[in-house]
Amino acid sequence: MERGSIGSMRDLNRRRIVATLGELGVASRAELARRTGLSRSTVSTIVATLRDEGLVVDHEGDGRAAERGRPPALIALARDAGVAVGIDFGKRHLAVAVADLSHAVLAERRREMPEDYDFKAGLEDAAGLVESVLEEAGAARGDVLGVGMGLPGPIHVPTGSVGSATILPGWAGIRPALEMQERLGLPVLVENDANLGALAEHFWGAGRGASTLAYLKVATGIGAGLVVDGRLFRGAGGTAGELGHTTVDDAGEICRCGNRGCLETLVGGQAIVGLLSRSRGEDVTMEQVLEAAAAGDAGCRRAISDAGRHIGVALANLCNLFNPELIVVGGTVGASGDLLLEPMRESVRLRAIPSAAEDVRIVPAQLGDRAELLGAVAAVLRGPAAQSIHTSVHRSEMIKIPEGGRVHAP
Repeated sequence: MERGSIGSMRDLNRRRIVATLGELGVASRAELARRTGLSRSTVSTIVATLRDEGLVVDHEGDGRAAERGRPPALIALARDAGVAVGIDFGKRHLAVAVADLSHAVLAERRREMPEDYDFKAGLEDAAGLVESVLEEAGAARGDVLGVGMGLPGPIHVPTGSVGSATILPGWAGIRPALEMQERLGLPVLVENDANLGALAEHFWGAGRGASTLAYLKVATGIGAGLVVDGRLFRGAGGTAGELGHTTVDDAGEICRCGNRGCLETLVGGQAIVGLLSRSRGEDVTMEQVLEAAAAGDAGCRRAISDAGRHIGVALANLCNLFNPELIVVGGTVGASGDLLLEPMRESVRLRAIPSAAEDVRIVPAQLGDRAELLGAVAAVLRGPAAQSIHTSVHRSEMIKIPEGGRVHAP
């Protein structure tokens, strides 16, 4: 083999190790060897070089243990190698976090927002929170590899614009990644919030180890993020997973998307609150409904249980078409646990074809209301972002970061 070929192979192996370490966050040399397919001696030699360069450091306190004997020596990319920022826009909240390449969250802020806030106010507030978390984490703008941003609505992938059926009506047609990039001067990628929840639960939470799963976010709206063979599935234009806009009643109420009788008009958070407010003769909030249901209130428990049954009908159709091995249920209403999930499971058992019903498990999410925020961070903290540390790619060119990789819970 020629000397140039040897050098190219070494550089390729180095890239593979750095990218894989970026995906894993923290790993042993043996784990890197398994994931890259390289020999342990090759991994050890490259890791030693990376340590001499200050790119890799020893990591302690991960809590892992070897099957026998003492725990393996763990390594991670150095703190100076860069950070990732995540932003989560919700109906009434805004959350921002920054994490290093060992996947440790360094700083996190959350702010309550007025209902139906417009995009300019939301983006300006988010830009301010990004500055705050970077300062708290002791990170400079030049340290940021990328910014992941989640929105509660469909994102048209070819244009990057927000679809019309968004929870935030004033955002329809906006290109939020470009808008935020102008404010921050940093590379930004944007994704539907349910997709980010799916990514986070797949890599960090209840979906670990599943190759085909659906993450269901049940909150003000109802959305699903789909993972196929470990990768997000967005469809042709980015609207895959809009389960809340499945038609369940042709003569039903008109939905915010313009259609009649969408699932969301029957069992979304606003529908549940509206139903109980009418029956009680006073306005109630979703938080009050959930608290009352947990305390045993019969009406609130019935409303949530009925919602689970109706959602389960839509999930049965999803199982027939998509055949997931796992459905992870999150979101504000999803926090109801088995009160919501058991009727879902029963509907799937009754309505999905037997083989699809037998293949799937329906489980609660593990990351709670942080799922979408952590998913935004995870969208950046993957192989290509870490790999860019030692290549000539300029960070400002990383407007879109391709998928690939696995993230451990911070």
